[in-house]
Formats: sequence, structure tokens, C-alpha cells
Amino acid sequence: MPDPRPLSLWRGRLLACTGIVLVAFSLRSAVASLSPILAEIEADFAVPSWILGLIGAAPPVCFAVFGIVTPALERRFGLERLAVAAMVVATGAMVARALASDALALLLGTAVLFAAIGVGNVVLPPLIKKYFPDRVGTMTGLYSSLLAVAAFVPPLVAVPVADAAGWRFSLGMWAVFALAAIVPWVAQLVVDARERAAGRAAAARGLDGNGAGDAVGADVEIDEPTPRVLGRLPRIPLAWALAVTFAISSAIVYACFAWLPVVLVEMAGVSHAAAGALLSLFGAMGLPWSILVPMAVTRWNRVGVVYVVALVAGVAGVLGMVLAPTAATVLWVVLLGTPQGLFPAVLVMIQRRSRTHEGAVALSSFSQSIGYAIAAIFPLAFAVLHETTGGWQAPLVLLGVLFLFAIPAGYVVTHTRTIEEEWEKRTGRTW
Repeated sequence: MPDPRPLSLWRGRLLACTGIVLVAFSLRSAVASLSPILAEIEADFAVPSWILGLIGAAPPVCFAVFGIVTPALERRFGLERLAVAAMVVATGAMVARALASDALALLLGTAVLFAAIGVGNVVLPPLIKKYFPDRVGTMTGLYSSLLAVAAFVPPLVAVPVADAAGWRFSLGMWAVFALAAIVPWVAQLVVDARERAAGRAAAARGLDGNGAGDAVGADVEIDEPTPRVLGRLPRIPLAWALAVTFAISSAIVYACFAWLPVVLVEMAGVSHAAAGALLSLFGAMGLPWSILVPMAVTRWNRVGVVYVVALVAGVAGVLGMVLAPTAATVLWVVLLGTPQGLFPAVLVMIQRRSRTHEGAVALSSFSQSIGYAIAAIFPLAFAVLHETTGGWQAPLVLLGVLFLFAIPAGYVVTHTRTIEEEWEKRTGRTW
């Protein structure tokens, strides 16, 4: 029997689409809105480098931790309720962060905020699967694009808004999007409850209780990796290669979101507003790569090319910033933003380098958890190395060394077919 025609993107799903859009924008805007206005914040109270390092490490740490615990929370509370809770906590944390009176309060607000965002990161893909099973590609593309947009818009406007209305307003105004994201999901919960009640009433009358909403309202659980399969992955080089790849792309993002404006002001001599604009340019580099890299991998099978481009661009960007930061600052920022293309590459390769569903789920969990754990080291390492050496050259060189790990990782990824095949070859047992 042929597949049914795709449902209308809007009819019956406007609330879900609006909620996904607002949650997606909130996930990344909170990460990118702080570092451009650090100078304005430090005019009110001191923010030590170690606090800034911990703030920079908070996103990957929270994403790794809550990527593990969210599936259990979802089974207890449901996707929509979890999305509402995440946005409620995020809204409160953004406001609290904007009202912080000292560095510790700023750190605490940031940690709570990124815990909520970590939950949101996990629930959005299954929400797309639940409400848009016929348009997963369209909605995933929209979701990825919004993450990229939310990465470059806040740095672009943060400093001008802080100059006009103060840093507290500039930092707290992004809570509006998280607050707005609560409304459609609460409304969706009400709609779903009414549909279930109508279904039960129809069933009680002996009628068919299936309604139009059932086509997009089927229960979808967040996949939890099987412990048996997860235990195999540490012995498979491909799993580590993808984890390292994810670590490279995540480390550059969170290290630069935390420190790039400061580095640009002190090394390249740019203004705070210009540093914010350059951070916006760095974030914007994720948008074209999120489109081009999946095409390069799936259509042309150019996985090695993706790794080479990321490696060469990343190392060139680091060398440019260390040796001649004022010569071509914009170019160095563009080059530093290019390794972000490894992020969509990992997402695609998780599917292409796994033969079974449980293998894909386990590989995704392993690579992201290990990758985020490694990435969390770098914002804090930037602070430690800067305090130790008194400059930014050593932290930048550390990033350059990290990029070199793309060589063995790329070799393994391009010379291995699937984790299941690798396991069978190494153990002689069937997956």
C-alpha cells in the first residue's frame, strides 16, 4: 500500500511548529549573548578568569549530563511537559543571570540555564519526530538553521543594546523567547488532553476513537542506548574517532563563545562592538556548513574532504591569530569558524556508520557524551593558560593541537564501514 501523502505543515500542527521554532532559538541564543558584553559586566563587578572558564565549560558539561538523564525524565513526565519545564527554568535563569550582583551569582544562573538548555537539546528531535513524522527532513533543517541564526544574532546586537540600555537588559532580553516558547507547548498539552478525552468518550459510546490528531500525536519516547551495546563501543576505534570529531567541533564553538571577544579585543585591538560582530560572524559560519557538509557526505561521499578542510582552516586560523592577529582578523575568524562543519558531519556519519537502530542510538550517545566531556575542558583550559602565561597565544595553540587530532579521526572514519562490522571483525561474533 503506498505511503500516505504528507500532511499539511501547518494544519493541526501550528502550535507544535511554533513551539519547536521558539525552543530552538532559545537553545543557542543564551549561549552566545554573554561573552560580547563581559567588559560592561566587569564595570559593575569583577569576574575572575576561572569563573569565566567555568561559565564557558557549563554548556558542554550540562549537555553531556542531561543528555544522559533526560530520557528517564521524559518517560516520567512526557515530551511536552519536559519542554515546558525546560523553558520555564531557562526563563527564570536568564532573568536571574541578568540580575546577578556578583560573579558567583552569574555562574550559578548560567549553570542552571544550561541545564535547562541541555534538556531542550534532547527533547527537540523526538518532538519533531512525534508531530512531523512525514516532514522530519524539513523540520530538522529548520531546527538546524535556527540554531545557526541564534548563534550569530545575539553577538551582533548585544553590545549596541548594552550601550543603549545597560548590560542587564542586553543579557536578560533573550528570556522573552524562552517565555514565549512556553505558550504553544502549554496550549498543545491542552489540545492533546481534549483529544484524548474525546477519544475516550467515543470509545465509551462504542465508536472508533481515532481522530485526526492521532496521525501526529502518537507517543514517541526518547531512545535510550542499550547498556550491552554501549559497552562494546569503547573497543571500537570508529566510535572514538567520531567522539573526537564531535569534541573538535564542540570545543571550538564553546571556547570561542566564551573567549573570542576578549581575545580579539586584547590581541587584535578591535573595539568591543567589533568583537561582538566578529563573534557573530564566527557563529554564522555554522549555517552554510550545516547545508553543504551533509550534501558532501551523502551525495558525493567526500568525508575525507570535510576533515581536510576543517583541519587546514582551523590550523590556519590559529596560526593567523597567533602570528599576525591584526593583519587579516576577519579571515582568521572565518577560518576558526570552519571546523564547525564537523558537527553536521558527525550527525550524518552516525547514521551512515551504523547498520542497526540500536547501534545508531548507542553511537550517538557515546560520541556526544565523550565529545562534550572533552569540549568542556577547553574554556577552562583557556582561563588557566591565560593566567599562567599572561597571554592568549598558548590557549590558541592548544586549539591548534586539538585540530591535529582530526588526522587520525578522519582516517578511521573514512576507512571503516560500520561499528557492527568492526565489532564482528574484531570479535568473530555476530552483532
